[in-house]
Amino acid sequence: MKKLLLAAALSAAAFTGSATAQQQQLPTEFAPAVAAKPAGGPAKNANYVIDPTHTFVMYEMGHYGTTTNRGRFSTKDGSVQIDGTGASGKVDITMDISSINTGVDLLNRHVQSKDFFNVAEFPIGRFVADRIDFSGGKVTDVPGTLTLMGQTRPVTLKAVRFNCYLSPLINRQVCGGDFETTVERSDWGITWGLNFGFENKVKLLVQVEAVNVQ
Repeated sequence: MKKLLLAAALSAAAFTGSATAQQQQLPTEFAPAVAAKPAGGPAKNANYVIDPTHTFVMYEMGHYGTTTNRGRFSTKDGSVQIDGTGASGKVDITMDISSINTGVDLLNRHVQSKDFFNVAEFPIGRFVADRIDFSGGKVTDVPGTLTLMGQTRPVTLKAVRFNCYLSPLINRQVCGGDFETTVERSDWGITWGLNFGFENKVKLLVQVEAVNVQ
């Protein structure tokens, strides 16, 4: 069987303390005919576990002022805790920088090298936030810190969209959205190409879905 991370198994893994356990892909023929249902906002005093099959980080970086270089890396695991007021919480997500994929093998090897992410020495990234900003029951901003290359810098993720739904696959609430921010890569010591066409500003696009495990 294919070793993919499915939200249903992810929930079970959270209860056993192993959010990164191997999980199986649900065959298409078993997909339910019913649609996902709205599920209100995030639950108060709830713990959510990141679903790595729906949580990725994409980046966009200007290339000689002409085109945009893009890449994506996966998440390993993570959690979101909503406090008792339902108006704030905490986030802790670990990213697998070694999984970075630009769609071009040669470029993959380059961005994994010491010129960029140096994944041999720093294979893991991490985003941590001690506050989540809400408006009308929806997340608007997540101010936190991003650790890459052993450097930790402040970053605020702004929600482009946010929603919660009742998953028909696992009968659990899932919350998530699309988030964006723009950073300067030199803040993390990634300076290759700054003097000949590769821009310093990098746009990060983050898609996140997390399963309520309570």
